[in-house]
Amino acid sequence: MKNTLRKVSVWLGALLLCGAALAQDKVVYHIDNAEAQATKGLRNIRNHLDVAPETKIIVVTHADGVDFLMENAKDKKNPNIDYAALVSALKARGVKFEVCEITLKNRNLNKNQFNLDAEFTPSGVVRIGQLQSRENYAYIKP
Repeated sequence: MKNTLRKVSVWLGALLLCGAALAQDKVVYHIDNAEAQATKGLRNIRNHLDVAPETKIIVVTHADGVDFLMENAKDKKNPNIDYAALVSALKARGVKFEVCEITLKNRNLNKNQFNLDAEFTPSGVVRIGQLQSRENYAYIKP
């Protein structure tokens, strides 16, 4: 009996260690105002990945937050900042960028107006809630 308990304890300990080793940080960045949040958010994401490169990151945008994902978008305060290049570099590191389709409808925008790195989600707010509640994503709003 003592031997069996020891084997079970060792097995459970190994299983817990494997689970901890496989755990991956997951973060949703929420952007709803590109002018105020995009440059800072993209910089935060780059820094995040520099320190924790295995983090799974999804950027969900809606309302005015979608603007930095549009073709030829630039930072209004610093026109030298080309969002497409920054987004593409982060996409290459595994970051997903999602645009709210309700925003498209409300603002009369078309999917073809967006950077090729953008993906679409039916509702940005619903997506953020699902990522947090169903998939255990941490929430960051730059």
